[in-house]
Amino acid sequence: MPNRKFKLAALCLSLGLSLGMMAASGVQAVPLHWAAQNDVLTLDPHSQNHGTTSAILAHAYEGLTRYSKTYQIEPALATKWTHISPTQVRFELRKGVKFHDGTPFTADDVVFSLARIKQPQGTLQAFVNGIAEIKKIDSHTVDFILSAPNPILLRNIVDFRMVSKSWAEKNKSVNLPDVKVKEETFATRNTNGTGPYKITGWQPDQKISMVANKDWWDAANASNVDSVTYSPIKSDATRVAALLSGEVDLLTDLPTQDVQKLRNDAKLAVLEGTEIRTIFIAMDQGSDEIRGSSIKGKNPLKDKRVREALSVAIDREAIKRAIMRGLSVPAGLMVAPGVNGNTPDIDTPLKVDADKAKKLLAEAGYADGFEVPLNCPNNRYVNDEEICQAVVSMWARIGIKARLQTEPMSTFSPKIQGFEHQLFLFGWGVPTYDALYTIQSLVRTKTTGADGNWNYFRISDAKIDQLTDAMKIESDVTKRNGLIREALLRMRDEHLFIPIHHQMRPWAMKKGVSTVHRSDDRPEARFTNIK
Repeated sequence: MPNRKFKLAALCLSLGLSLGMMAASGVQAVPLHWAAQNDVLTLDPHSQNHGTTSAILAHAYEGLTRYSKTYQIEPALATKWTHISPTQVRFELRKGVKFHDGTPFTADDVVFSLARIKQPQGTLQAFVNGIAEIKKIDSHTVDFILSAPNPILLRNIVDFRMVSKSWAEKNKSVNLPDVKVKEETFATRNTNGTGPYKITGWQPDQKISMVANKDWWDAANASNVDSVTYSPIKSDATRVAALLSGEVDLLTDLPTQDVQKLRNDAKLAVLEGTEIRTIFIAMDQGSDEIRGSSIKGKNPLKDKRVREALSVAIDREAIKRAIMRGLSVPAGLMVAPGVNGNTPDIDTPLKVDADKAKKLLAEAGYADGFEVPLNCPNNRYVNDEEICQAVVSMWARIGIKARLQTEPMSTFSPKIQGFEHQLFLFGWGVPTYDALYTIQSLVRTKTTGADGNWNYFRISDAKIDQLTDAMKIESDVTKRNGLIREALLRMRDEHLFIPIHHQMRPWAMKKGVSTVHRSDDRPEARFTNIK
C-alpha cells in the first residue's frame, strides 16, 4: 500500500508540474479529433506503402531526415550528414533520443531498420533505394554505403522510419508479416517509435488514439495538441455531419459535393490545396489471359491499341465536372504537378473520342468488344467508386462490358499484391516529390528491392528499365531530368497506364484549428494548434 500511495503522489506531482508549465507558458493542451474516410492497413512502419498508414505512423515513427513546412529537407534523427565519397554518406545521429518505451535510440537501430525494411514481404523498399549497407561507426554515427551515387537520398529516407532493435526482438517482430496471407506480428497492432505522439490504441474501422510524447526530442516545436483521435468514417454524409456537429475538429476527406457548403459555413475554415497523387486505371499486361474475361487464350491488354482505346474512351472533363465538382486536374502523365518531372507541355490528357476507340479495337481484332472484370476500392480515393461507375458507362459505349466489383482498401490492397486484380482503379502519390519514385516502383521490371516493387501489372519495358537505372545515379540535374522526361513520355505514349486525374485535396476544420496543408495528404499534429 505505501508503494501505491507513493506512485499515486508522484503521478499527481508530475501531472501538476506539466499543467503548471502549460499554464505558465499560456499554452492550453487540447485534444484533436481528426477524421477521414479510410483506415490504416497496419501499425508496422516497414510493412505497407499506403498513404493513410504513412500519415498516421509519421506521428509515432521518425526517419533520419524530415520535411519542413515548405518541404525542405531538415534534420530529424540525424543532426548532420557528410559525403565521405559519392557512395559513402556519414550520418551523425541525434543523442539523447529515446523510443517510447524508454530505450535509447542508437546506431544499432538504424542498421537493424535497414535490414527489416528491405524484407520482400514489405512494400517500402523504394525509400532505401540504392543503400547497399549501413555501417555502424560508433553508437551515434553510421555510414550509408551506396551501390551508386543517389541524387535524392535525403528525400528518399524521410519515410525510412526507425524501429527499435531490442523492442522488435523482444516482441518477435524482427520479420515483417506477409499481408497477402493475412499474417500479423506484434508490430502490426503496437508501436514504439521516437516521434511526437505515442499511439495508444487501434480499433480497426473505429479509431486510432494517440497521446503527446512528453519526452520528444523536439518538444520546443511541439503543438498544443496533447492527444489525437483519428476516426475512419467511410460514409460521406456521416463524415460531414460529424464536422458540422462539432464532434470532429479536422476533416481531410471532403466529399466534393459538400465543399462549397463547407466553404460558406462561418463556423468552419476550408484549407485549399492540391495533392501529388494521380488516379489511374492499371492493367495486367503480362498474363496470357485475363481471368473472367470473355476473351479466352489471350490477353487483349497486351495490345497497345486496346489500351489506347480504353483510355481515349474516358471523358476526363466529364468526370471532373460531374463527379469531382471541379476538384481534379485531368491527367496525361503518371506524376502530378509539384513532382519533379511533371511539366504542363507533356501532361496533356487525351480528349474523349469514342469513334477512334472503336476503330482501335477493330484494328486489334475486337470489333465486337469484350467483357472483363473491373475492380475498384470504395473508401480510399476521392469518389473512387463513382469514378469506376462512370468508366464502366463510358467503356460500354465502345463495346467493352466491364463488370464492376468494389471493396474496402483493407481487402483490395492485399489482392493487388497477390496479383488477383488485373484491371483496376488505383492511386499513386509521390512522397519523395521526384518522378523516379513512380517510374521505378510502378514500371521498372519487377526484380528485387525497389525495382518494380509495386509493379503488379507485369509491365516489362527494356527502354524504361534502362532509363530508370540511369536516372537513379545521374547527378547532373539537366541530364537526369531529360531521362525522367523520356521515361514519362514512353509511359504515356505506350499507354502503359490510363491516367484519369490528379487529385485536389481541400481540408475543412473548425475556426479555432490552424494547421499546414500538406500536398502529400498527410496532416501533421506537430504543425497543428487549437485555440
